[in-house]
Amino acid sequence: MIGYATLGSNDLARAAAFYDTLLADIGARRLWEFERGICWGTSDSAPALAVMKPYDGQPATVGNGTMIGLVVDQRALVDKVHAHALALGGKDEGGPGLRGEEFYGAYFRDLDGNKLVCFTMAK
Repeated sequence: MIGYATLGSNDLARAAAFYDTLLADIGARRLWEFERGICWGTSDSAPALAVMKPYDGQPATVGNGTMIGLVVDQRALVDKVHAHALALGGKDEGGPGLRGEEFYGAYFRDLDGNKLVCFTMAK
């Protein structure tokens, strides 16, 4: 049901370098880009993630309680994406582990402070 989610950035080139590298871990690539933003995904028919400079020209800010979930098919990939995000300069918001009986996730913030979780329901 979700077509895409958008995160704001005040430095699109820096955000692009972070997400080009990080999202390649899960098989995503740039689907489209223009002067205000870039969108990554695995196909044109699957949900995607966009990073944009705000339309109103005001600075991008982090939404408290806002988070994007990146789903993968194995726990080892959750671990890899989390470690890679930190290596790229992201901030740890909760390392890989079980939350409940099946949800395995790891939380981090990107270079602009946006919060993401990489997760799987796979055992």
